[in-house]
Amino acid sequence: MTQARRGQQVVVLGAGMVGIACALSLRQRGLEVAVIDPLGPGAATSHGNAGVLARSSLMPFNHPRLWSQLPGLLRGRSPGFRYDPLAMLSQWHWCLSFLSHARERDFRETTTALDALIRHSGELHRRWMDAAGVAQRRRDEGWLFLYRSEAGFQSGAFGRETLARFGVCTAELGAHELHDLEPHLQPIFRKALWVKDASSVDSPGELVRAYARWLVELGGQLQTAEATRLQRDNGGWSVGTGDGHSLRADHVVVALGPWSRDFLRQHFGLKLPMGFERGYHRHFTPANGAALNRPVYDTAAGYVLAPMAQGLRLTTGVELNAQHAPPRPAQLDAAERAAREALALGERTAEPDWLGSRPTLPDSRPMVGECPGQPGVWLALGHQHIGFSTGPGTGELLSQLMLGEPTTLDPNPFRPQRFLRT
Repeated sequence: MTQARRGQQVVVLGAGMVGIACALSLRQRGLEVAVIDPLGPGAATSHGNAGVLARSSLMPFNHPRLWSQLPGLLRGRSPGFRYDPLAMLSQWHWCLSFLSHARERDFRETTTALDALIRHSGELHRRWMDAAGVAQRRRDEGWLFLYRSEAGFQSGAFGRETLARFGVCTAELGAHELHDLEPHLQPIFRKALWVKDASSVDSPGELVRAYARWLVELGGQLQTAEATRLQRDNGGWSVGTGDGHSLRADHVVVALGPWSRDFLRQHFGLKLPMGFERGYHRHFTPANGAALNRPVYDTAAGYVLAPMAQGLRLTTGVELNAQHAPPRPAQLDAAERAAREALALGERTAEPDWLGSRPTLPDSRPMVGECPGQPGVWLALGHQHIGFSTGPGTGELLSQLMLGEPTTLDPNPFRPQRFLRT
């Protein structure tokens, strides 16, 4: 493993939550850091999420109960899951690998690793928000899983058992207790699970931009440009940008989210097994004073409603599709119809609908470490839908590995060698 030293130059590719977190952690350790992104901080995948920082996110989509759910999911009628058959056929190898990890042994390894990463990231998020001067954006009221029927609540038993096994603080609520917490919800939910070990923010993109401003205050650099060339240069690396400039670096961090797959293939010929959990969001102005105190997840309809600075944000479940496939708004429209049954949503805001691709590796764990066969190139990618939650812990783990420090987390579950080999 190539070791970094204080004062060396690092170029981070990608200014989402993960990339900015890596840059912050490296800068705090005395490395010279420049971040390159064509859209700027927090403008792509990190912009579109429910803003939840929750320990309950340790549950991967490919869990052991997926096999019993698969026939229903493949019918394509589940509100929380849609897929494009042709896209899945073209990615059949990833699909089979993803399903192969829906086993008890893999599930235990993944949940243990993600729980550690999420817990540590939550602690760092809290400290970083204070240091960046944006603690007011954080709410600590947890979030709610809503159930429209007793049968729906019972179907979630495996998830509740898993959360209990990891000591996640939750409380089961009846209809009256739910009303006390969220009085503006319509009385269509029989039960709820209050995940108390959770925080949320009122603008994910703005939080990333606040961290980026803090990075600049610490002496880091931001460049709005696209990295178009990466090649070896006198023991280090040269990064060329679309505007014709180049930067020399001792180390390069690839934190390009869903764009990482094409970048690694283009520059190193590596075949990264990455699928895409696409998701949508839409904003509404609450009607008649309707409000939420925390994000809520309607488990039957597969959407999340979260109070944001922009209004109420409606986010969809998963759409498995090619990264650059045209939008398919049917899932978002269905989510809106269901959400209007639950809360008095007003008019849509002027902000356009959003679509993003969340990069998922077959075992639902991110890849953090040095790129096999490419000394000085480091990977921080594949965070599926929890990159916003787990960015700080990823950044610290990568920095510790790069500098040869003792690691706070076990790095083995995240090693790139599990899918990339020279």
